[in-house]
Amino acid sequence: MATIAWIGLGHMGTPMSAHLVAAGHTVKGFDLSEHACAEAAQQGVTIAATMADAVRGAEAVFTSLPMPEHVRAVYDGDGGVWALADHGALLLDTSTVDVETSRWCHEGSKRAGFAFVDAPISGGTVGAEAGTLTFMLGGEDAHVARAEAYVAAMAGSTIRCGGAGNGIAAKLVNNMMLMIDVLAVAEGSQLAARLGLDAKTFWDVANVSSAASWPQQKWYPVPGVVASAAANHNFDASFSGTLAKKDVSLAVQAGEAAGVQLPAAALVLSQLARLVDEGLGEKDCTLITKYTVPEGQLAGYDPQR
Repeated sequence: MATIAWIGLGHMGTPMSAHLVAAGHTVKGFDLSEHACAEAAQQGVTIAATMADAVRGAEAVFTSLPMPEHVRAVYDGDGGVWALADHGALLLDTSTVDVETSRWCHEGSKRAGFAFVDAPISGGTVGAEAGTLTFMLGGEDAHVARAEAYVAAMAGSTIRCGGAGNGIAAKLVNNMMLMIDVLAVAEGSQLAARLGLDAKTFWDVANVSSAASWPQQKWYPVPGVVASAAANHNFDASFSGTLAKKDVSLAVQAGEAAGVQLPAAALVLSQLARLVDEGLGEKDCTLITKYTVPEGQLAGYDPQR
């Protein structure tokens, strides 16, 4: 079993690191949030006072951070992972960042003498807690092979996506498609209701027909239809509007760089931006469903709660 450092003990990092502990690894965690550290400690993670303490002696260093700028700050500089980690450690970033930042991590790690793998994930907090995440791994074959051994305790699926940055490229395209599907489910669920269809009956139709999709099956935005849906608990976030906006924005940015037109992605991005602008970014991304009903009165959502 290995000693592993985990930087970023948020909604994803804590349950993911807990699976590593359960698999027999020693996990040293670091986060600026005292609450996040306390939650992780309850799961058996050893909390380090500083990032230097976390990475010292670690055979692998995972980062799980909110934004690209956080990733760059954690890796670079005198107080960063490249300066502090033991040489020979494998570095893995599970954050959702832009392709340029991921490639910057690969290049900087190579210059500093480290193996690096971009290791973004899909499956949300439900998958993190269940240990069924999909890992999309990008990097040199030998480094990816090492990464597979570490992520096994957290993964339902592990896919080798190719060279540097290919893991994050796959993640951005996947999440862009997810959020386009969320918009389709938002509109379809409310149109079905306005046409007089029982919500569960229509869900049953869609579920075995051509409208079936992951958000239709897991996040259907009508209370009482799907147990895992945020609509059952006032749209408290399993995947927040803020994070969804970030992911789709990065995908649209990648599309612009690649010369690919993404009108559907641009539309859902505008809906997510509206949610964030209204101060609802920490609510679930499926709350964009409220924009489908003119009066904004959405079943399952009480803005006063």
